[in-house]
Amino acid sequence: MRRLFQELRRREVFRTAGLYVGISWIVIEAASVMLPTFDAPDWALRAVIIVAIVGFPITIVLAWIYDITDSGIVKQADPSETYVAPVGGRKMDFVVIGVLSVALVFSVYMNVTSGPAVVEEKEPVSVLIADFDNQTGDQLFDGTLEQALQIGIEGASFITSYRREAALRLASEVQTALSLDEAAARLVALREGVKLVLAGSIVEDDGEYELSVRAVEPKAGETISDSKVTAKSKLEVLTAIGILAGDVREELGDDSLDRLVASETFTATNLEAVQAYTTAQGLQYNGKYGEAMAHYEKAVEHDPNFGRAYSGWALSARSLGREQESAALWEKALSNLNTMTERERLRTLGLYYSIVTRNYQKSIESYETLVEKYPADDTAHNGLAVQYFNLLDFQNALREGSVVLDIYPNSVMGRSNYALYAMYAGDFETAVGAAEKVRELDSSYFKAWLPIAMKAMSDSDYVAATDAYGNMAKTGARGSSTAALGLADLAIFNGEYEKANKTLLEGIAADEETGNRYGMAVKYMALAEALGGLGQDNEATDALREGLALTKADSSVLPAALMYLAAGLPEDAESMAKELSQKLQPQSRAYAKLVRGLILLNSGEHMAAIDTLNEALAMADLWLVRFYLGRTYLEAGFFAEALDEFIAAGDRQGEATSVFLDDLPTYRYLATLPYWLGRAQDELGMTSVAVENYSAYIARRPNGDPLADDARQRMP
Repeated sequence: MRRLFQELRRREVFRTAGLYVGISWIVIEAASVMLPTFDAPDWALRAVIIVAIVGFPITIVLAWIYDITDSGIVKQADPSETYVAPVGGRKMDFVVIGVLSVALVFSVYMNVTSGPAVVEEKEPVSVLIADFDNQTGDQLFDGTLEQALQIGIEGASFITSYRREAALRLASEVQTALSLDEAAARLVALREGVKLVLAGSIVEDDGEYELSVRAVEPKAGETISDSKVTAKSKLEVLTAIGILAGDVREELGDDSLDRLVASETFTATNLEAVQAYTTAQGLQYNGKYGEAMAHYEKAVEHDPNFGRAYSGWALSARSLGREQESAALWEKALSNLNTMTERERLRTLGLYYSIVTRNYQKSIESYETLVEKYPADDTAHNGLAVQYFNLLDFQNALREGSVVLDIYPNSVMGRSNYALYAMYAGDFETAVGAAEKVRELDSSYFKAWLPIAMKAMSDSDYVAATDAYGNMAKTGARGSSTAALGLADLAIFNGEYEKANKTLLEGIAADEETGNRYGMAVKYMALAEALGGLGQDNEATDALREGLALTKADSSVLPAALMYLAAGLPEDAESMAKELSQKLQPQSRAYAKLVRGLILLNSGEHMAAIDTLNEALAMADLWLVRFYLGRTYLEAGFFAEALDEFIAAGDRQGEATSVFLDDLPTYRYLATLPYWLGRAQDELGMTSVAVENYSAYIARRPNGDPLADDARQRMP
């Protein structure tokens, strides 16, 4: 072994190997930079590496056999013979060390400057799928191919498909279209800011089916891509759609396309199931839940493992109040998650956690995973925004709402939601700006007037608020219903109880004609407040009972509890607390704690009341809980703590604009805040600011208001 080592050294094998490795390393590093610059194919760099690896043993063999001398390349001499020393001697050592040093420095430099591999994040591409031009005469293809194409193209993470049911409704408004042909689809795409329209066709030719899809720029009508495929039979049409979807994705820049997956994207196994599902989706979107359920049932008859159909069926059943049936259908949907694409599965789980179990945090986790894998999925971003909103995290709701607008910049609903998130966050300037954009897009969208009314209320500009509600009332029945409540809310805020009473009675009558039970219920609660302000306690109690008979939502149950407490009826308030405590939502159970805390307060048990209200806050940090905790601290003699809670209530006035998060005005809950803030300041010796708050409250209240009278007595 020693002799072999000496012979390797004598024949310069080690020097040659070091020199070869250094030069090869430099060449490979340089190739990794230069080849992509000249758009060389991927195999080019692999070829350089393979040549370098293969050349290494060859170089070692040649180094053993031959030597480089002053006379040129010669065969290695026998060690017993006298021979001319190889070129370089010690100099060759320095050459080898130099080459290796250069290779090392070059490698370190390339790794430091290049940084981690950057994954290119593609710009979101929104598409609207127009109705296929069905030239076969077979109605089985009507409405089915579009669904399959949608699922196929959404396999690409950067592509999102605009909802066809919404597009058809818009098309009917724009040009009274009964279908979503290419022309109608382009109009809708222009209005909503959708980047591309996909227009397809299917033609039968001697038992075979020729399918094509064009990607069209909506404004100029320019064809961006054109893909065609042939299905040998009707049974292969869905597979052909999957292949077309793959072609479209590739044309739009999807470089991660798996052809096999692309051709098997739709989860239903036959056209009949797809057609029934498509019909059900349209009916459900238009509120025809009973008819939708019948078609969902047909879909699963044709394909018993059609998971998406079960989830749609469950939603329709729930909308009709058939909770047990809905729960069973959700179980079927969850048992068939494996039949869905990854995108479908995550959407389904996000929705299930949101509306069935009310597990908002789990819903957020599902939607966050969906966003991570499919950044352009507007459903995921919208779902995240809604869940953050449910958790009272309005800033994150705003953030996700803005991403939806990045994808669909002209979406009326998306921009309206953004305006409302800003309103709840107390950012009235942003809310008004977004609402004005909504009105530019759709002047009949009644909710666009709500942030404007609330901004006016926060500025004490009650004339502007009245005008905003007046404009809202002109948009239609729903706008008129909300406007009536808003005008009454404004009247109660200013202590104009008779005016509120008249407005609410008219609003209730209008809601009864249109069948708006929820609208009637919340108006009965406001009516009870107005009647209580007029001293008509029996009539107020009757109004409470009317409202509770219509709905047991928090927006009815909690106001009833608060008014029962004000009327000295703690037993009735406790029954409302029990109703709230039986609900799954943390907000509802926090309201139950609020009612029980106030019952303790009225009994003089101040510390127990404070503990109970803090338990409520641990469940949900709600505006009303904060407000009443401030009042409880005040009654218990903890004035600094009370002041802190009242200041927080003022800072969070956006939440008080609609305390039950249902976009219905409740600004009246802020009416007494100046009085209570003044009380806390007064107790702490902050006399001047306390007087300002007392004066602000007195200016809005009529004679005989107990708090206003007390404020007058406290003023110096």
